[in-house]
Amino acid sequence: MSNNQIKTPLLDKVMEHTKKSPVSLHVPGHKNGQVLDPKGYHFFKEVTKLDLTEISGLDDLHAPDGVIKQAQGLAAEWFQTEETFFLVNGSTVGNLAMILATCEAGDLALVQRNCHKSILNGLELAGARPIFLEPNYSEQTNRYENPSVETIETICRNYPDAKTIILTYPDYFGKTYELEKIIRIAHQYNMVVLIDEAHGCHFSVPFFQIKSSVRLGADVVVQSAHKMTPALTMGAYLHIPEDSKVNKQKIIHYLSILQSSSPSYLIMISLDIARHYLANYTWEKYLVMRDYMGDVRNTLHSNEWWKLERVEDPLKLVIKALPRVSADDIFHHFETENIYAELKTNHDILFIFGMEPTIPLAELQTAVENVKVKLQNSSKWTEKHDKINDNIKNNIYKTGALSFSYHEMKKKKVKWVKLDESVGCVASEAVIPYPPGIPLIAKGEKITREHVEWIKQLRTNDISFHPSKEMSGLFVFD
Repeated sequence: MSNNQIKTPLLDKVMEHTKKSPVSLHVPGHKNGQVLDPKGYHFFKEVTKLDLTEISGLDDLHAPDGVIKQAQGLAAEWFQTEETFFLVNGSTVGNLAMILATCEAGDLALVQRNCHKSILNGLELAGARPIFLEPNYSEQTNRYENPSVETIETICRNYPDAKTIILTYPDYFGKTYELEKIIRIAHQYNMVVLIDEAHGCHFSVPFFQIKSSVRLGADVVVQSAHKMTPALTMGAYLHIPEDSKVNKQKIIHYLSILQSSSPSYLIMISLDIARHYLANYTWEKYLVMRDYMGDVRNTLHSNEWWKLERVEDPLKLVIKALPRVSADDIFHHFETENIYAELKTNHDILFIFGMEPTIPLAELQTAVENVKVKLQNSSKWTEKHDKINDNIKNNIYKTGALSFSYHEMKKKKVKWVKLDESVGCVASEAVIPYPPGIPLIAKGEKITREHVEWIKQLRTNDISFHPSKEMSGLFVFD
């Protein structure tokens, strides 16, 4: 590690400014925490002192030549990239920018079908033509995972004119796959490889023994710093690795369009700090966390209510509800113990841990035992849901294209129909279980009976949707 990695130039400059007790006759209106509503005063009075704007010495995210440039340079050094950009609008803005910078209207783009909604939104804005890559369905995990190497080879052969391939690595549940091999195949067809690595920022720490796609040959990589490292929500990085095929100036252009013209200094400071944290994460800290996660797994071991699933990411833990109980019950019983999981699906509950221990093991053990007692008194039989899953799993997320181009969709009228009446129609809006934000139906896809059955199944399990939580119907093209 370079000695430079002990520095935090943006944080230091902001703190230096704050210590002068400066008089603010500029935005924002809270005036360094002096003008606040009484209800928020005690909490916000200190943090708002750091909530500054582009005044002398604090640089400008959209034309950095001072401390922000230095902070981004240190991030590039740590992540071993040609350039790293701070994102203040989440990985979403990075995904949009990398797609707009590499896809023109009408371009073919190969895209993993179980991608985040921001990927499809980016393709729509670009006017590109997505060709969906069918993900593997795992009988072991009962989830759609990554496209296989064989699928990638076949699609690249069938669509050699595609300009880009867009993949997610790792998936939401921490599963990785043979990405390096896939990237080599895509590059053989002269495709640009874009990676949504929202959940892989901590892979930059070598102790975790999982390589980031930055090191696997990708052309652009977007990471959500706030998901797995100690950064504020909406803090993310866009990386341009060395030897990238992407035009860096186009990335800069679209980031300047898409990112706020008033970027949050709190978020940018947190990105400076998150990089410092990663670069100075010691072997001793890793050993403590490794042992802690081992104890956590022992505490949440498989039992009569759930099965513990192992995933590659050591900071993620998945428990799968067994047929005698619903995942919804388990999820909510943990909440009554003041433990809030990341998400639930029909069968799974995902827990995401930080890079250091947080909940004391004794507290976790007590909570787990209490949850088991509550489950004993309120269980739900879910075999029916399992059978529905078996019926639909082979008819969702198939390889193929949209029914209409995005340009054609702009010209079409839409109408609202009841859910059961939507079969055979083409969706004019995406249907997105949230979290994780992966569209079940993409805008422009033909709605099938399997789609409707899956929506009903998720609705039964109290899964929320975008754009409508209840999902009694949806808008389709007339």
